Amino acid sequence: MKKEQVVNCQFSVWYPIFKKHTIKSLILPLPQNVIDYLLDDGTLVAPEFPEFNSKVLKAINTLGGCVFPKLNWSAPRDANWIALNSSLQCQSLSDIFLLFKSSDFITHDLTQPFLHSSDEDSPNPAINYELVLRKWSELLPGGEFRCFIKENKLIGISQRDYTQYYHHISKQEAQICHSIQEFFSQHVQYQFLDEDFVLDVYRDSWGKVWLIDLNPFGEVTDSLLFTWEELTSGNSLSANQEEGDTAQQEAPVFRYTTSDVTVQPSPCLSYRIPRDFVDLSTGEDAYKLIDFLKLKRQQEDSEEEVEEEVRQ
Repeated sequence: MKKEQVVNCQFSVWYPIFKKHTIKSLILPLPQNVIDYLLDDGTLVAPEFPEFNSKVLKAINTLGGCVFPKLNWSAPRDANWIALNSSLQCQSLSDIFLLFKSSDFITHDLTQPFLHSSDEDSPNPAINYELVLRKWSELLPGGEFRCFIKENKLIGISQRDYTQYYHHISKQEAQICHSIQEFFSQHVQYQFLDEDFVLDVYRDSWGKVWLIDLNPFGEVTDSLLFTWEELTSGNSLSANQEEGDTAQQEAPVFRYTTSDVTVQPSPCLSYRIPRDFVDLSTGEDAYKLIDFLKLKRQQEDSEEEVEEEVRQ
């Protein structure tokens, strides 16, 4: 994985190419003072960003009032535990800040975007950081799949939420694999800037496939039910006996959790509670504490307004 491949997987690079096959989104340049705020744990006074806040609220309203936030590459999936509703759904800049400042994934984007690059000795490309706001959509975890593309060929598909067993996946294995293959060949193959990349897709209850994200083909991306050694070795992939696989020789290997016996803890569990919760409870991270209290106060004010309207 080279640094150029990482650059090409930025949301603002691939979104214009595949816009009609993915969720509606808006991209806002991230001001340097906001970046500094996200990285600084030492200031006791939470800064205000009136101009940026206005742009964010306008974008959120344009997208229906609720959004899924991310940066150039990552979303704060490791921080949903801190949200009041345990969700990545955001309605304000305060919601977004609370998630971003609690996320190691976001910190990685801002500080080590080229980690594990094979050309680490070459100069790092300049990055213009962006806030990506995606229209909120209720995606069921059992419909999410990660696809591994090597030399513009779909070589492997993995259940995204491999910590859970979903009966419909084993029951509809052939249909799921076929619909993802068809989507890839018709809308993605040879359209992207690189020939090696990782594709996240969602298959809805009607069988329609949507593009969710693109990721670099390398260790910085979770290989889920595969290993990077087998994905990059050049040898043909083979299905594990404990995992599902397709019957066709030319089809990609399709791996998924086959029973409750193989269910595993979520990898994001390692990010929950410890450091961030301690920071909140002790006040060691002032920004997170202030953001959390402001968000809590906003929620209480909203509830009071609703109660007042009911009384009237």
